[in-house]
Parts: sequence; structure tokens; C-alpha cells
Amino acid sequence: MPPLRQEVDADAAGLDPAALDRLDGHFARQVDDGRLPGFLVAVSRGGRVAHLTVHGRRDVAAGLPVRADTLWRIYSMTKPVTSVAALTLVEEGRLSLDDPVARYLPAFAEPRVYVEGPADAPVTRPAAGPVLVRHLMTHTAGLTFGFYHSHPVDALYRAAGVESSVLPGADLAETVDLYASVPLQFEPGTEWNYSVASNVLGRLVEVVSGQPLDVFCAERIFGPLGMGDTGFHVTDAQAERLAELYGETEDGGIEPVPGLPLRGRPRFLSGSGGLVSSAYDVHRFAELLRRRGELDGVRVLSPHTVDLMTRNHLPGGADLRAVGSRPAHDEPGNDGVGFGLGVSVVVDPSRTRSPCGLGTYGWSGVATTTFWVDPGRDLTVQFMTQVRPRASHTVYPDLKRLVHEAVRD
Repeated sequence: MPPLRQEVDADAAGLDPAALDRLDGHFARQVDDGRLPGFLVAVSRGGRVAHLTVHGRRDVAAGLPVRADTLWRIYSMTKPVTSVAALTLVEEGRLSLDDPVARYLPAFAEPRVYVEGPADAPVTRPAAGPVLVRHLMTHTAGLTFGFYHSHPVDALYRAAGVESSVLPGADLAETVDLYASVPLQFEPGTEWNYSVASNVLGRLVEVVSGQPLDVFCAERIFGPLGMGDTGFHVTDAQAERLAELYGETEDGGIEPVPGLPLRGRPRFLSGSGGLVSSAYDVHRFAELLRRRGELDGVRVLSPHTVDLMTRNHLPGGADLRAVGSRPAHDEPGNDGVGFGLGVSVVVDPSRTRSPCGLGTYGWSGVATTTFWVDPGRDLTVQFMTQVRPRASHTVYPDLKRLVHEAVRD
């Protein structure tokens, strides 16, 4: 596939070149200081790339540079893709947002909710209502991650062997059935908790469509949109372009760490975090959403569905901090940000940690990849690197502030 290219001058797109130079310089210093291996940043307006910078190395030890066609593990940026896949089935009438998940995945037929007690002797009760499809897309199903270490149900996930959301040696169907055997943290639809829900949604896509998740996404999303570098594994021909994965060290440096193998089709097709992609493909996907479901004459979703996807669905119109008050989510970056059907949505720009337009939506990945769409300013942005941080970092708020400073109108 072609690499991403700049298509219009920043000035002509209403962007300040000097501010964009400051943006590039800010992250170039982090590369020079050994905090990032390298990066790619792209800013587009009206669908045209107005700023594109690559800097540093995709593999530090080998001295290989970041290029416009570098491939990146996008981890949780897989979640919006899985939501789009499910929404195509909703549009076809084969699935409804208000369907009980148990209609397709019987293991969820009798969910129980945690009440009290330690992980080795939890007290539970039957859930007041079923887990619905919309609960999976909005992370309000009561599911969790084992690695949070902040609730007894997290510990139950670890005890069941799914600390990192993947049951070793199991496929998606087996792992999802295991999730269903663990109590929910809360009543479905009442709170927000970022979780394994997108894996359950991916399995739902498989059952309803009758196809494996990778095949369905390739036929219904990646192929039609020309996203030839996006998938759940890399081919031999693509492998040389895949960036090395790094972890943040205690002193703020980086070191190579194991990542998704990505060589050969995986047994576990993760709708939560299994994809690899390129800047060109991420741009195509973001543009599909900005254009409300159509790109270059190919319609994947209706405008109404994209509008629904990118609207806040949290209980009472609250933000993530209000309904996701558990320790794992009680952080400033969640102020003023709600959640739609697979993407975050800015609901109160005055309360966000960094400048954002009302209705801005997008999502990020654990290896410090991110994209967002600001409909009010006709803006799409992506940032790619491959560093798993030890804790919350400033890359995203700094990036949003610097992009905001570059927009003239």
C-alpha cells in the first residue's frame, strides 16, 4: 500500500507552520533524550494531510529509521474498528444494540454481580438485567481487566488466568466463555469500566456473521477502504517494516520488550487490541469516521450510525471520571470526556486536561499510539510510536495542546 504523504501546505489548511515546528521539536527532543525511539505525527484538515513528520528509529539497535510506511502495533485502537464491524451488522438488522448478549453467547445467560467479600470468597447476586450489546461498546457491561489490581473481581480474572485479557493457549470463543464465568463488577449499564468488553464484541461479530473476526474485518472494512497494511498479523513481506516495541524504564528511558508476535495468524483474535496498522491506514479509518461513514465512494456505515457512535452514551451524560470513579480511572485526563460506541467523546471542553473541541472523538493504544477527529475544526490527527509507559505520561496532553496552538481557524 502507498505510504501516507503530505497533500497540502499547512498555511493553505489554516495551520501555523511555526507552531507545527514547535510540535515536531518537542517530540524530537524526547527522541534525542532517549525517552522515545522515534515517532510519526500527521495532522489533516478537510481530509488532506497538511503536516507529516517522521523522526528517530523504528528499531534503535538496528538503526532503522521511522518511515511513512512503518507498521505499528495499535493495540486498543483496535476497539473502534471492532465497534464499526459490529455496527455494520446492526445496520443490516442482524444485530441490535439492545439485544441481550446471551442471545448469541449463551455463557452470559445468567450473569451475577459482585456484592462484597474477598476474591477467594466473594458474595454475589443475580444481575438485575442482562448484559446488552450497547454495554459492550460503551464499557458499561460490568467487565474488567485482571491487571488493574483495584477490585476483588480483578483478582478473580487473574485467578482464572486472564490477567492480560488473554487465556494462554485459548481462542477467542474459549476466552470469552471464561469471562462470562466471572462475576460482574457492577450492574450492567450503571458504571463505566474499561475492560475486555471489545473481545466479547469481537466474538459476537463472529457468531452473528458466521466468519472469523479477521476475515470479517478484512472483507467489510480493510479491503473496501484500501487498508492493506491492517490486520491481526504481518506477512513476511511486511515484517521488515514493523517497529520494535519498547517499554519505559524506571529512569524514564526505554528498553525493548516483548510485544504481540504478529507473525502468522494468531489463535486468539483480539477485538480489544490485536491489530497492526500503518499511518496511511489509520488516516483512512479516521477519515471514514470524519466523513460520517463514507470514503472515496465506499460507504461502510450510514451518517446516522456514525453520529450515534460518536455521541456520549454514559449514564446521565456523565464523563468518564464521574461514572468510572474506580481507582483505575480516577485521573485528570478523564475530566470532561465521555464515551460513545467504541470511542471517547469530549463532552465539556472547559474541563478537559488539554484543549479539545466539543465532540472530538478518538482512542489510543497502550504503546502510545493515538488518533482523534475534531469535527468542529474538520481536523484529524494521529501520533505513532511504540513505547509502553510504566504509568500515565504527558505525550497525549502535550500533543493535543501543540496541535491546538497550530490551528488558526
